Amino acid sequence: MDSLQEFARAAGTVLREIINRAVSVQPAPPSEVILVIAAIAALAVLLRPVWPATRLLITITHEGAHGVAALLTGRRLHGIRLHSDTSGVTLSSGRPDGPGMIIMLAAGYLGPAVVGIGAALLLAAGRSVGLLWLLLILLALLLVQIRNFYGLLVILGVGAGLVAISWYAPPTVQSGVAYLITWILLIAAPKPVIELIRHRNHPQTAGSDAAQLAGLTRLPALAWSLLFLVANVAGLVLGISFLLPGLIQRLMALAG
Repeated sequence: MDSLQEFARAAGTVLREIINRAVSVQPAPPSEVILVIAAIAALAVLLRPVWPATRLLITITHEGAHGVAALLTGRRLHGIRLHSDTSGVTLSSGRPDGPGMIIMLAAGYLGPAVVGIGAALLLAAGRSVGLLWLLLILLALLLVQIRNFYGLLVILGVGAGLVAISWYAPPTVQSGVAYLITWILLIAAPKPVIELIRHRNHPQTAGSDAAQLAGLTRLPALAWSLLFLVANVAGLVLGISFLLPGLIQRLMALAG
Protein backbone atom coordinates (compact mmCIF):
# COMPACT_ATOMS: atom_id res chain seq x y z
CA MET A 1 0.00 0.00 0.00
CA ASP A 2 2.78 2.41 0.94
CA SER A 3 4.62 1.63 -2.27
CA LEU A 4 1.49 2.36 -4.30
CA GLN A 5 1.06 5.68 -2.54
CA GLU A 6 4.69 6.56 -3.17
CA PHE A 7 4.31 5.64 -6.82
CA ALA A 8 1.15 7.77 -7.08
CA ARG A 9 2.91 10.74 -5.45
CA ALA A 10 5.91 10.35 -7.78
CA ALA A 11 3.64 10.08 -10.82
CA GLY A 12 1.72 13.15 -9.70
CA THR A 13 4.95 15.09 -9.26
CA VAL A 14 6.15 14.13 -12.73
CA LEU A 15 2.78 15.01 -14.27
CA ARG A 16 2.74 18.42 -12.58
CA GLU A 17 6.27 19.08 -13.80
CA ILE A 18 5.29 18.16 -17.36
CA ILE A 19 2.26 20.45 -17.23
CA ASN A 20 4.32 23.31 -15.78
CA ARG A 21 6.88 22.94 -18.52
CA ALA A 22 4.26 22.60 -21.25
CA VAL A 23 2.37 25.77 -20.27
CA SER A 24 5.44 27.87 -19.55
CA VAL A 25 6.37 30.68 -21.93
CA GLN A 26 9.83 30.80 -23.50
CA PRO A 27 11.18 33.94 -25.18
CA ALA A 28 11.67 33.64 -28.92
CA PRO A 29 15.29 33.35 -30.09
CA PRO A 30 16.79 36.30 -31.99
CA SER A 31 15.75 36.56 -35.63
CA GLU A 32 19.29 35.67 -36.71
CA VAL A 33 19.09 32.37 -34.80
CA ILE A 34 15.68 31.59 -36.30
CA LEU A 35 17.11 32.24 -39.77
CA VAL A 36 20.05 29.92 -39.09
CA ILE A 37 17.65 27.18 -37.97
CA ALA A 38 15.59 27.78 -41.12
CA ALA A 39 18.75 27.37 -43.21
CA ILE A 40 19.55 24.07 -41.46
CA ALA A 41 16.00 22.87 -42.14
CA ALA A 42 16.34 23.87 -45.79
CA LEU A 43 19.55 21.84 -46.07
CA ALA A 44 17.77 18.86 -44.50
CA VAL A 45 15.19 19.14 -47.27
CA LEU A 46 17.48 19.94 -50.20
CA LEU A 47 20.46 17.66 -49.55
CA ARG A 48 19.83 14.31 -51.23
CA PRO A 49 21.58 12.12 -48.60
CA VAL A 50 19.55 13.72 -45.78
CA TRP A 51 16.19 13.92 -47.56
CA PRO A 52 15.06 10.31 -46.89
CA ALA A 53 15.24 10.89 -43.11
CA THR A 54 13.54 14.26 -43.48
CA ARG A 55 10.89 12.81 -45.76
CA LEU A 56 10.04 10.23 -43.10
CA LEU A 57 8.90 13.05 -40.81
CA ILE A 58 6.70 14.35 -43.64
CA THR A 59 5.33 10.84 -44.24
CA ILE A 60 4.41 10.50 -40.56
CA THR A 61 2.52 13.79 -40.74
CA HIS A 62 0.98 12.91 -44.11
CA GLU A 63 -0.41 9.57 -42.92
CA GLY A 64 -1.43 11.04 -39.57
CA ALA A 65 -3.47 13.67 -41.43
CA HIS A 66 -5.19 10.94 -43.44
CA GLY A 67 -6.03 9.16 -40.19
CA VAL A 68 -7.43 12.25 -38.46
CA ALA A 69 -9.48 13.18 -41.52
CA ALA A 70 -10.85 9.64 -41.77
CA LEU A 71 -12.02 9.73 -38.15
CA LEU A 72 -13.49 13.24 -38.44
CA THR A 73 -15.48 12.29 -41.54
CA GLY A 74 -16.95 9.19 -39.93
CA ARG A 75 -14.81 6.59 -41.68
CA ARG A 76 -13.47 3.57 -39.82
CA LEU A 77 -9.70 3.73 -39.38
CA HIS A 78 -8.01 0.33 -39.57
CA GLY A 79 -4.40 1.38 -39.15
CA ILE A 80 -1.34 3.11 -40.55
CA ARG A 81 1.82 1.62 -42.03
CA LEU A 82 5.18 3.34 -42.48
CA HIS A 83 7.69 1.79 -44.87
CA SER A 84 11.47 1.92 -45.05
CA ASP A 85 11.32 3.59 -48.49
CA THR A 86 9.68 6.59 -46.71
CA SER A 87 6.26 5.76 -48.15
CA GLY A 88 3.20 5.04 -46.05
CA VAL A 89 -0.40 3.93 -46.26
CA THR A 90 -3.48 4.63 -44.19
CA LEU A 91 -6.17 1.95 -44.18
CA SER A 92 -9.79 2.97 -43.63
CA SER A 93 -13.22 1.79 -44.67
CA GLY A 94 -16.49 3.51 -45.38
CA ARG A 95 -18.27 5.02 -48.33
CA PRO A 96 -15.91 4.79 -51.34
CA ASP A 97 -16.92 8.21 -52.67
CA GLY A 98 -18.48 11.44 -51.49
CA PRO A 99 -17.15 14.36 -49.40
CA GLY A 100 -15.71 12.18 -46.62
CA MET A 101 -13.52 10.21 -48.99
CA ILE A 102 -12.42 13.38 -50.79
CA ILE A 103 -11.49 15.13 -47.53
CA MET A 104 -9.62 12.07 -46.30
CA LEU A 105 -7.58 11.81 -49.51
CA ALA A 106 -6.87 15.55 -49.72
CA ALA A 107 -5.73 15.79 -46.10
CA GLY A 108 -2.46 13.89 -46.63
CA TYR A 109 -0.55 16.37 -48.79
CA LEU A 110 -2.00 19.29 -46.82
CA GLY A 111 -1.14 17.79 -43.41
CA PRO A 112 2.53 18.87 -43.05
CA ALA A 113 1.77 22.49 -43.93
CA VAL A 114 -1.25 22.62 -41.61
CA VAL A 115 0.73 21.13 -38.71
CA GLY A 116 3.62 23.47 -39.53
CA ILE A 117 1.34 26.51 -39.37
CA GLY A 118 -0.10 25.36 -36.04
CA ALA A 119 3.42 24.81 -34.71
CA ALA A 120 4.47 28.27 -35.92
CA LEU A 121 1.55 29.82 -34.06
CA LEU A 122 2.60 28.07 -30.85
CA LEU A 123 6.18 29.24 -31.29
CA ALA A 124 5.02 32.79 -31.93
CA ALA A 125 3.18 32.56 -28.59
CA GLY A 126 6.36 31.38 -26.85
CA ARG A 127 5.21 27.77 -26.37
CA SER A 128 8.20 25.91 -27.79
CA VAL A 129 8.32 23.32 -24.98
CA GLY A 130 4.54 22.99 -25.09
CA LEU A 131 4.87 22.24 -28.80
CA LEU A 132 7.28 19.37 -28.09
CA TRP A 133 4.93 17.82 -25.54
CA LEU A 134 1.97 18.26 -27.90
CA LEU A 135 3.91 16.46 -30.63
CA LEU A 136 4.56 13.66 -28.14
CA ILE A 137 0.86 13.34 -27.43
CA LEU A 138 0.10 13.20 -31.16
CA LEU A 139 2.77 10.53 -31.64
CA ALA A 140 1.27 8.49 -28.80
CA LEU A 141 -2.15 8.66 -30.49
CA LEU A 142 -0.56 7.66 -33.78
CA LEU A 143 1.30 4.79 -32.14
CA VAL A 144 -1.88 2.86 -31.37
CA GLN A 145 -2.76 2.92 -35.08
CA ILE A 146 0.58 1.64 -36.40
CA ARG A 147 0.25 -1.80 -37.97
CA ASN A 148 3.79 -2.77 -38.98
CA PHE A 149 7.06 -3.32 -37.13
CA TYR A 150 9.09 -0.72 -39.01
CA GLY A 151 6.47 1.94 -38.35
CA LEU A 152 6.44 0.96 -34.68
CA LEU A 153 10.22 1.38 -34.46
CA VAL A 154 10.07 4.77 -36.17
CA ILE A 155 7.36 6.21 -33.92
CA LEU A 156 9.01 4.84 -30.77
CA GLY A 157 12.39 6.22 -31.84
CA VAL A 158 11.04 9.68 -32.63
CA GLY A 159 9.01 9.68 -29.43
CA ALA A 160 12.00 8.65 -27.32
CA GLY A 161 14.05 11.45 -28.84
CA LEU A 162 11.36 14.02 -28.09
CA VAL A 163 11.01 12.75 -24.49
CA ALA A 164 14.76 13.03 -23.94
CA ILE A 165 14.89 16.56 -25.37
CA SER A 166 11.74 17.74 -23.57
CA TRP A 167 12.90 16.39 -20.19
CA TYR A 168 16.69 16.67 -20.14
CA ALA A 169 17.81 19.25 -22.69
CA PRO A 170 18.37 22.89 -21.69
CA PRO A 171 15.68 25.38 -22.75
CA THR A 172 17.75 26.77 -25.62
CA VAL A 173 18.10 23.29 -27.15
CA GLN A 174 14.40 22.57 -26.64
CA SER A 175 13.49 25.80 -28.38
CA GLY A 176 15.93 25.11 -31.21
CA VAL A 177 14.50 21.63 -31.82
CA ALA A 178 10.93 22.97 -31.79
CA TYR A 179 11.86 25.60 -34.38
CA LEU A 180 13.76 23.04 -36.48
CA ILE A 181 10.79 20.66 -36.61
CA THR A 182 8.48 23.52 -37.53
CA TRP A 183 10.74 24.80 -40.29
CA ILE A 184 11.17 21.30 -41.71
CA LEU A 185 7.40 20.80 -41.87
CA LEU A 186 6.87 24.15 -43.59
CA ILE A 187 9.80 23.97 -46.02
CA ALA A 188 9.46 20.28 -46.88
CA ALA A 189 5.68 20.27 -47.39
CA PRO A 190 5.82 21.32 -51.09
CA LYS A 191 8.60 18.88 -52.07
CA PRO A 192 6.59 15.61 -52.15
CA VAL A 193 3.98 17.41 -54.26
CA ILE A 194 6.69 18.57 -56.67
CA GLU A 195 7.95 14.98 -56.85
CA LEU A 196 4.39 13.82 -57.55
CA ILE A 197 4.04 16.31 -60.41
CA ARG A 198 7.43 15.41 -61.90
CA HIS A 199 6.61 11.68 -61.87
CA ARG A 200 2.90 11.98 -62.67
CA ASN A 201 3.23 9.67 -65.69
CA HIS A 202 5.06 6.98 -63.74
CA PRO A 203 3.03 3.79 -63.10
CA GLN A 204 3.67 4.09 -59.35
CA THR A 205 1.64 7.32 -59.18
CA ALA A 206 -1.47 5.63 -60.58
CA GLY A 207 -2.73 5.05 -57.03
CA SER A 208 -1.61 8.39 -55.58
CA ASP A 209 -3.95 10.60 -53.61
CA ALA A 210 -4.22 12.99 -56.56
CA ALA A 211 -5.07 10.13 -58.95
CA GLN A 212 -7.74 8.82 -56.59
CA LEU A 213 -9.17 12.31 -56.19
CA ALA A 214 -9.29 12.65 -59.97
CA GLY A 215 -11.40 9.49 -60.08
CA LEU A 216 -13.83 10.94 -57.54
CA THR A 217 -14.13 14.45 -58.95
CA ARG A 218 -14.07 16.31 -62.24
CA LEU A 219 -10.60 17.71 -61.58
CA PRO A 220 -7.66 15.86 -63.17
CA ALA A 221 -4.81 14.58 -61.03
CA LEU A 222 -2.47 17.36 -62.19
CA ALA A 223 -4.97 20.01 -61.08
CA TRP A 224 -5.18 18.43 -57.63
CA SER A 225 -1.38 18.31 -57.42
CA LEU A 226 -1.14 21.99 -58.37
CA LEU A 227 -3.75 22.86 -55.74
CA PHE A 228 -1.70 20.99 -53.14
CA LEU A 229 1.44 22.83 -54.25
CA VAL A 230 -0.19 26.27 -54.06
CA ALA A 231 -1.63 25.48 -50.63
CA ASN A 232 1.73 24.27 -49.29
CA VAL A 233 3.63 27.27 -50.63
CA ALA A 234 0.98 29.54 -49.10
CA GLY A 235 1.44 27.64 -45.83
CA LEU A 236 5.19 28.28 -45.97
CA VAL A 237 4.65 32.01 -46.50
CA LEU A 238 2.11 32.14 -43.68
CA GLY A 239 4.46 30.22 -41.40
CA ILE A 240 7.29 32.66 -42.18
CA SER A 241 4.98 35.54 -41.27
CA PHE A 242 4.46 33.99 -37.82
CA LEU A 243 8.08 33.00 -37.19
CA LEU A 244 9.77 36.04 -38.73
CA PRO A 245 7.22 38.89 -38.81
CA GLY A 246 9.97 41.49 -39.05
CA LEU A 247 11.31 39.90 -42.24
CA ILE A 248 7.92 39.98 -43.91
CA GLN A 249 7.48 43.63 -42.96
CA ARG A 250 10.90 44.53 -44.42
CA LEU A 251 10.14 42.65 -47.65
CA MET A 252 6.80 44.43 -47.97
CA ALA A 253 8.50 47.75 -47.38
CA LEU A 254 11.06 47.00 -50.12
CA ALA A 255 8.31 45.89 -52.48
CA GLY A 256 6.41 49.10 -51.83
